[in-house]
Amino acid sequence: MAAEPAPKPVLIVPYVWIGDFVRCHSVVRLLRTQMPDRPVDIVSSSLCGPLADYMPGVRRAIIADLPRRRLGLAQNRALADQLRPAGYGQALVMSRKWKAALAPMLAGIPVRTGFAGEARVGLINDMRWGEKKHPRMIDQMGALALPKGAPLPPDWPLPELKVPPAELAAWRAQHSLEADGRPVVTVSPGAVGAGKAWPAAHYGALARALTQDGATVWVLGGPGETPLAAEIAAAGGDGVRDLTSNDLRNAILALAAADVSVTNDSGLMHVSAAIGTPTVAIFGPTSPWHWKPLNPVAAILEPPGDDLARQRARLEGNPAVSHRRTADVAVEAVLAAVRDALRKGR
Repeated sequence: MAAEPAPKPVLIVPYVWIGDFVRCHSVVRLLRTQMPDRPVDIVSSSLCGPLADYMPGVRRAIIADLPRRRLGLAQNRALADQLRPAGYGQALVMSRKWKAALAPMLAGIPVRTGFAGEARVGLINDMRWGEKKHPRMIDQMGALALPKGAPLPPDWPLPELKVPPAELAAWRAQHSLEADGRPVVTVSPGAVGAGKAWPAAHYGALARALTQDGATVWVLGGPGETPLAAEIAAAGGDGVRDLTSNDLRNAILALAAADVSVTNDSGLMHVSAAIGTPTVAIFGPTSPWHWKPLNPVAAILEPPGDDLARQRARLEGNPAVSHRRTADVAVEAVLAAVRDALRKGR
């Protein structure tokens, strides 16, 4: 009796933002549950690539820095040339953009699954409808991994980022960050989108209070957050360390080493939650129900009052809370949440 052929690999073409890339690991875990022997690969930008190294169940990341505001036909052809030898049986195209489905089509992937959008007939040949019925990003992405018309599960598999202890120890030694008995609190002041960032002055006041408590504070982010790190360090004193860099891997390892993470509604919020680090998340003009991590977090802090807007946000999304100021979340409230998380531990 002939052995059954091995299942063909499946390719995920995700959104390019860090938080959405982390969310995609729920889809990876769902696919692996459906068919454990089927390899799962994921297209990634250079920025998000390190995340895939810590995602159980991802065979490999295919790095492709495609242009955002133009077609980039040559780059899509080059990506298709990378994809073709793998013999993928299906591609899950998360974005509704026309060009997001171009490389999978050029690579000859036979089943290309995605939601209707931007006249993609032909590029997408397993067309799905009703994207707007799913208000959360994870519901939209996960639906593509289910049979057409299947109901959504009550709960999705949680994203996981697993950092090997030996790699973490080597990173700490390389950066002279060996454990000294003091708790480590990371702060991530960056955010994409107007009004989502808690002010640097607030982070500075938080860092000053935490260092007076005896904690060490690490500031995380990309090169764009380096000036914010300098401002926070100036306010917080010698116990603050600037760990901003152009390599996301540094932030991943720092979050894995931390006792508590404080972050805006940003990609690093999802990274720290997926690692399992107690996360204090600060929200302003965005809806936590739609955008908070799937993973448990230590606390979600929102501006005080406006309970009606919070209730409406579940139905209306960000427009119901777009008037809120992140700056109105008090330093004292964040400090209390961090102290509580430190007391409870991981």
